[in-house]
Amino acid sequence: MNKGAYTYEYPRPAVTTDCVVFCKASDGLSVLLIERANEPYKGCWALPGGFLEMEEDGEACAIRELKEETGLHLEHMTQIGAFTEVERDPRGRTISIAYYAFVEKAEVKGADDAAQAKWFPVDSVPALAFDHDKILRLALEVNSKQYYK
Repeated sequence: MNKGAYTYEYPRPAVTTDCVVFCKASDGLSVLLIERANEPYKGCWALPGGFLEMEEDGEACAIRELKEETGLHLEHMTQIGAFTEVERDPRGRTISIAYYAFVEKAEVKGADDAAQAKWFPVDSVPALAFDHDKILRLALEVNSKQYYK
């Protein structure tokens, strides 16, 4: 089938992925955040993530963006859900597919469009960009039983 044979008059949203990566430390549960190096929300903390490329699926995008922004490489992440609020991204209509993973605490470093990457205790997370606080809360809710094993 010729992939270019179909065109539609309807606008299409951009698709991104966001990564909620947890680790258990001696002081409790932590989550990995990045400081955004670019607008929108330059200088604010956010979940690692970014735009889906045309030839990758959601999980591959999440894994790629996590590695590009933090240096952390994972083989697998689990989907939490999709976030579709119309005004969630000031750059335009954007749908995000969120993923989570649990890891051993690892060294991370901001790269690509992340000024820095850092682990934060989940009870000391700063204000987050976009709707990332909502994504984090859902990840905590969905997985609360696993945190306390």
